[in-house]
Parts: sequence; structure tokens; C-alpha cells
Amino acid sequence: MSPVEPDRPVPPSRIDELLDEIEGLTVLVVGDLMLDRYVSGSVERVSPEAPVPVVKVESERDAVGGAGNVAANVTSLGGRCSLVACVGEDREGDTLRDALAAHGVMTDGVVSTPDRRTTVKTRVLAQRQQIVRVDREVDAVLDEAVASTLADKLRYLAGSCDAIVIQDYDKGVIVAAVIDAAREMAGSRGIPWVVDPKRRSFFAYHGATVLKPNGRELGEALGETVRDDDAAWMEATRVRLRCEHLLVTLGDRGMALQSRGRPLAKLAATAREVYDVSGAGDTVTAVVALALATGASAYEAAALANHAAAVEVGKSGVQTVSTDEIRAHAQLGVGAGWPHTESRAKIRGLRR
Repeated sequence: MSPVEPDRPVPPSRIDELLDEIEGLTVLVVGDLMLDRYVSGSVERVSPEAPVPVVKVESERDAVGGAGNVAANVTSLGGRCSLVACVGEDREGDTLRDALAAHGVMTDGVVSTPDRRTTVKTRVLAQRQQIVRVDREVDAVLDEAVASTLADKLRYLAGSCDAIVIQDYDKGVIVAAVIDAAREMAGSRGIPWVVDPKRRSFFAYHGATVLKPNGRELGEALGETVRDDDAAWMEATRVRLRCEHLLVTLGDRGMALQSRGRPLAKLAATAREVYDVSGAGDTVTAVVALALATGASAYEAAALANHAAAVEVGKSGVQTVSTDEIRAHAQLGVGAGWPHTESRAKIRGLRR
């Protein structure tokens, strides 16, 4: 089937085709690795020490977060994944390595550092409602020696991958040496590189195949209101960021995609029920990278990711999605991608 461009929705048959093609592809994920810890229980009283609920703990579980969640999503969709990141020389770092291995993620590129503790985000939930989050982390920029080691591992592992992802959470891992190595390897091998940027290095990703900020992040980085319905503004922003495609995730308003030489495309959010938005951006990043690695257009990649995100937000906590879940959602006939302005009218005419 020929690629679908932003003049019509992506049909379920094309979604099926893409999901078949991503199986066995290899994605190299580079970024901030963290452990997501969930402490769940019930609340029956308020503390006599302060006006806060007392949570009677009933269960605890750990999950891979940050760049690790992107990697886990790659493998859950049938891809292969190598990870370049760093953890502390601590129990949490060992827990993360074991959890990644359980997801089938290759961790040869994960470096242990004695000077940085493993990032841990602990979420306390009562009756399945999050009431507080506690973060333990070091977000200082990596020292040059560790950054050089990560860059070397990236260059080595990129030699056998089909796409590169940079997943930045502003924890200090994504520094110039790492970004330069990703750009170099993507360019020399002719493979896509997808970036989920954060504030510190937001303007450092020139040449990226896809830059994928959310609307809040983009507005904060630019210091202005995001005009995602304004095609001229979106194109000017893409040019300013020097990326091939700018994909802005907009929460319950879906996504906006601006590509070089293409009209602005809008994809409506299609989740039947939004339970928890945690990890949805990681899912989108993983799916976009895999789809581009098949040779899909950015528009098709965004439409596939839109389906995946709709599935993910219907789950509790940070979780992966499967190809069967995405196929089932695509069969509903929504979320495949609706173009902007004039193209919408054209489609309505074709459907009459």
C-alpha cells in the first residue's frame, strides 16, 4: 500500500500494515532513565499530626520510567531495543536493569555512576487516586568523562539500529556530546532520529527527523503562546527549530504535525476513557520512531501513535501498549488523523 499523506485519514488497513512491518526493527533509545514506584493503599482516617490522609499500604510495585518506558514500548510492539543511559551504583539501579531485561531491552549501553543516584519517582495512591509524588534524583549535567562514554556507546550501538530516539527529561544526561553523536550516526546511516526535548537543550536538535514537544513545553521554550491552529506559525516554528517535522502533542486536543513542504495536519484525540496520562508521551515517541523506521510518512507515524496514545491513557500508571490493542482501536475508525482546514472540507465532500 502506498503511504498516506495529509489529504485523507489513515485507514485501518494501513495501520495493520505498519504494525506488521515494525516487528523486528531495532530502535536505539538514549536518555534519562528512572524508576517509577507505586505505593497503593486505602485511606480511612486523617492524621492527628497534620491535616493529611493516612494511607494504609496494601501493595507496592516498580516500573521502568522515562527513557526506559520508551524502550519497553518498543519491545512490547515487537521491536528490538538497545538503551544508552546511566543509573547509580545502588539497589534501584539494579532493579531498573532487571526490569528492563524482563521487557527484553538490551542494557549494554547503560552505565553505572557512583556520583549520581538512580532517579526514583514514588507515587502514593489511595483508592487508585494519586495523592502525592516523591522524587529522588540528581539532575546536574553529566561530567565530561561519563558523557564521552555514553557518546561512544551510542556510536557503537547505532551501527545496527533502524532509528534513534532521544528521550530528554532534563536530568542532565542529554548533553552536547550525546546529541552530536546521535546526529552524526543518524546522518551517516540515513536513519530517522526522533527527539522528545526538554528545556535545557530544546534548541540543540537541528537536523532532527521529528521534534516532539508537548504544547506546554513548546510554549515555555519559545516564551510565547503556541498557535497550533496557525499553519504559518507552525511552519515558522519548525524552521526556527531546524527539524524536518514538528509534532506537537496537545493532550485532550490531540496532535499537530507540521512537515517541511506539507500542510499543517491536526489529529484529534480519540481516547474513549482517560484514566491516567502518565507515560503517553513515551508511547508516542516509541511508536513514531518504529513507524518511521518502516519508511512510513511522518503523518502515518503520527496517526499510528495517536491510536497508541489513546490506548495508553486508558490504563492506570505508566504502561506499555500492544499491537493487538492498537489494531482494535484503529478498527473503531477514529484517531487515524484528520487534516487541517481546506483538507477537512475536501474529505467531507468525498464522503458524501
